[in-house]
Formats: sequence, C-alpha cells, structure tokens
Amino acid sequence: MAICQTVSECTTYLTFCVTCAVFIAFVVYCLYVKHIHAKYDHIPGPPRDNFFLGHILTFRREMKSDRVMHDILLEWTEKYGPVYRINVFHYVSLVVCCPDTTKEILLSPKYSKDPLVYKHLFHLFGLRFLGNGLVTAMDHDVWYKQRRIMDPAFSSSYLRCLMDTFNERAECLMQHLEEIAEEGTIAKMHRLVNCVTLDVICKVAFGVDLDLLKHPDSPFPNAIELCLQGMLHYLSDPFFRFLPWNKKKVQEIQDAVKLLRTTGAKWINQRRKAVENGEDVPKDILTKILKTAEELEVDGEEDHELMLDNFVTFFIAGQETTANQLSFAIMELGRHPEILKKAKEEVDDVLGTRLDILYDDLGKLTYLTQVLKETLRIYPTAPGTSRWLHEDFVIGGLKIPAECSVIFSSYITSRMEKFFKDPLKFDPERFHPNASKPYFCYYPFALGPRSCLGQTFSQMEAKVVLAKFLQRFDFNLVPGQSFDIKDTGTLRPRSGVLCTIKHCAKSTS
Repeated sequence: MAICQTVSECTTYLTFCVTCAVFIAFVVYCLYVKHIHAKYDHIPGPPRDNFFLGHILTFRREMKSDRVMHDILLEWTEKYGPVYRINVFHYVSLVVCCPDTTKEILLSPKYSKDPLVYKHLFHLFGLRFLGNGLVTAMDHDVWYKQRRIMDPAFSSSYLRCLMDTFNERAECLMQHLEEIAEEGTIAKMHRLVNCVTLDVICKVAFGVDLDLLKHPDSPFPNAIELCLQGMLHYLSDPFFRFLPWNKKKVQEIQDAVKLLRTTGAKWINQRRKAVENGEDVPKDILTKILKTAEELEVDGEEDHELMLDNFVTFFIAGQETTANQLSFAIMELGRHPEILKKAKEEVDDVLGTRLDILYDDLGKLTYLTQVLKETLRIYPTAPGTSRWLHEDFVIGGLKIPAECSVIFSSYITSRMEKFFKDPLKFDPERFHPNASKPYFCYYPFALGPRSCLGQTFSQMEAKVVLAKFLQRFDFNLVPGQSFDIKDTGTLRPRSGVLCTIKHCAKSTS
C-alpha cells in the first residue's frame, strides 16, 4: 500500500514538473515571439492573423481558393510598398521589390539561399528529396563543387550538339498532332508538351527513351506533379502532414519521391558500370557529370547522394518549367491572332518548308524569342527566389535587422505598372532589341551566381518545339476554357490549353 502511494506521489510530482516545464517553455516562446515582433514591426506589413501563426491562415485561405500565392503578395506590395514583412511563427520574411536591392543581393555570392525554405526541401515528408543539390545547397563550397561538375554539361559547345535530340523529340510531337488533326479531336497542349520536355531531359541528360507520347501510362509525369504539390504544401502549410485526412496524399507524395530517387540510382549505377567496363555510352549530361566527377576525384557516399539530388532536380526542373512556358505561349498566341500571325511569318521566313531546325536558325527567330520572353514576364513558371540576410541591411531607408529572409518575386515586379506599362497586356514588343527595359525587375531564371544553370538549354528547346508547331499547324483555343493560372509550386495553365488544330495549307518537305 505504501509502495503504491509512493509511486502515485512520484507520478503526481513528475506530472507537475513536466507541466511546469511546458508552461515555462511556452512563456519563453511567447516572449521570444514578442521580441521578434518588436524587432521587425517598424517595417510595414499586413496585420497578422494570429500572434503565433502570423500570416499562415491567410496563406492557407489563398491555397484553398486556388489563387496564385504571389497574387496576395502583389496586392500587399501595392498596399504596403516595395519592402514589407510577413510573419510565420517566430520567422520573419521580407518581400522586396526594389531593383537596386534585387541587384545588390542576388548578384552577390555572399547572400546564401534562405535556409527556412531550402532546408525544408532537403526532405519531403520525411524522405530525402532535393537534398543538397544545385538548387537547394546553401553552403557555397558545396554548391561550387557541384557547379564545377555540372558546367561542362551545359557549355555552349555541348548544347549545340543537342539540336538533333530537340528536333527528334519535337518531330514526335508533330506526328502525334497530325493524328489529332486528322481525327478532329481536342489537343491538350500542356500534357503533350509536358511529355516532350520530359522525353528530352531523359534523353539528353540520362540517355533514356521514355517516349511518353506512345506510353501515356508512365508513372513519371504523375510522380513529378505529386512532388510539386508536396513542395507547395510542405512550404506553405506546416500542419498539412499531420491532418488525418491528408494521410493518403502524403503517402502518394512519399511514393513519388521514392520512385524518382530509386530510378535515379538505377540509371546512374547502370551508366557508371558501363563506363567502368569500357562500353560505348551516350555522350549525354550523365556521362559528362560522371567523367568530371572522376577527374575531380568525387566518389564518396555523400557524393553519390548528391548525384541523386541533382537527378531529381533535373528530372523535375528540367522539364516542368519549359513545358509550362510553352503552354502559356501557345495560350497567349491563341488569344492574340495578330501576334500569332507575325510569329508564324517569321518562322516561315527563317525555315521555309525545311523541317530540321539548325542551331544557327535559333538566333534568327528574334520575334519568337520576344514571344517566349514576354510569356515568362507574365507567367514566370518559377516565380520567385529568396536569400538570407546574415547582417544588418538598409532597404529603402529602412534598417533591416539581420537573421531574416528576403523574398524576390519576378511575378510581382513583372505585373507592376511601375515597371511595365499596362502589365497584364501580352506584348512581345517590350523585348524588341531596341526597346528600353527596366533593370532587375524581370528575372524568370533568377540572377547572379545562383541563376538557373539550364536556362539556355530550356530556351533552345522551347524555341525548337514552338517553331515546329507554328510551321506545321494552325490552331484555335477551345471556347469556354479558363485562362487562369494553377499554382503547383510552379505556375501552369489551369485548363491545360485545349486546342483544335489543323495542318497548315502549305506543304513541307
């Protein structure tokens, strides 16, 4: 009896101690949040939804309403000015739309990527995802080591050699579209160009033929979409993983991550063995990466994981953004017959009836380049980036204390009247070689040393696909579809760009 009473008293005492500890921790955290508010509240910004949650509830409402998250940031920019704060728990981020600050921070290597965002993408719901790849690496030495390995695979001399693959895969799309035109069915252009860009990145990067137009049941497109959805939920809704009704979706996302990393490991190991055995291997990006890694004596376990990190990065980013850009470009050309007519005339002048597009042809397609640039102005498929302020800074006369993140959004600046007259008007003449352009307001591939490694690759591919499409087909957008944007982490057309197409009257040879 005495023993039971002693155990009961110990349990009661332990419960009391734990309760006191939790209470003290809660009070300390409250004081810390209040300290952070006091530290940054001289910076303008929207009222917080909640003392602890900050603006999380607003962001969750925006996601549920299917709006683009950057639209609320644009509204706040117009209301609170070119620099304002947003709060999430005890974290503070600044949204900055000052060209001078954009230039100073993004062009400098001393400002690392924001750990609050990019550390989260190391894992996705408990599984290693982008890890320390080129996009997410925050340590400069880790990033620079990888960049040295990747650079030869994206040199101008190597990119010239990719024209055959660009032509081949684009030609597969043209043949598929001819069948659709003959059948008189609806072309779902976003899905189709998505298949082509994924085919291209798998072929030129990893030497693998997926041929998704003939094998639409491939699990890879769905896996990529699930990963993108997961990124969006993971970054904007910290409660998503723990809500019971999201359990199935979280499991699907985890399975998608496993598929991509398992596939990457398989393809990389197969290629490494082939190289070791002296077999003939494709002179693709993977071979170049393995060769450069060998020259740099990069062969540790973590180096292998980094290769997988970059495999997933290329697999997703190497096709998703280009496909979205092409889809938006086709959508806007369909909405503006006069622009479409001018683009088609240029393609006809440069290519005539010749089907094979040469590298030298790309530089002659100047108006098509303007169309693609204007597409990225209104629809930057990767709309923003962020950096970490590790020291005090002054922006627009406001002193910014260190230890906060700074968000830069090309989506916001590209849609501001301050920088672009009538910003929602699709006007490729903004990018005429002789047109005046505002600086550091348009950066769809980011700026500075951490800008997108594959931007030249992406725009070459986009130009080949779009030029072939305009050369071979006339098209009309299906009436009644939405021209809204769907935010899946990247931006894509909500309706998928549904078109009726027919073969051009002129013959090709």
